Amino acid sequence: MTDLLHIVLIVASFATFIYVVLKIRKAQFQIADAIFWVFFFLFLFTLGAFPQIGSFFSRLFGFDAPVNFILVAIIFVLLIKVFLQSFQISQLDSKIRTLSQRIALDQHEAQQHTAETRLEVKENEAENR
Repeated sequence: MTDLLHIVLIVASFATFIYVVLKIRKAQFQIADAIFWVFFFLFLFTLGAFPQIGSFFSRLFGFDAPVNFILVAIIFVLLIKVFLQSFQISQLDSKIRTLSQRIALDQHEAQQHTAETRLEVKENEAENR
């Protein structure tokens, strides 16, 4: 790996780590997501600060260059994150659909109840005359 790549990994991981911490302080980030990103940036920092780790794993898995291993590792981690978020979005979509249906049924029942109450009031007024 080149020295430039080391510096980019270290600077990018620090800058993004600071950004995530600021978002957590402003309560704009859920803790579970923040934990993932903090560990991801620690991973990037480690690879940038200790290039021999990238070299070791690139030789172990048969990559031509450590930078190729690093890029594949980053892509792999991010693909897992995207898959987990897709799963979470699917679950939330299902919950929203269920809640929307429940609200529609409750509103329909409330309208029926209101209509029945009005009818009873009219019938009572008619009987009292």
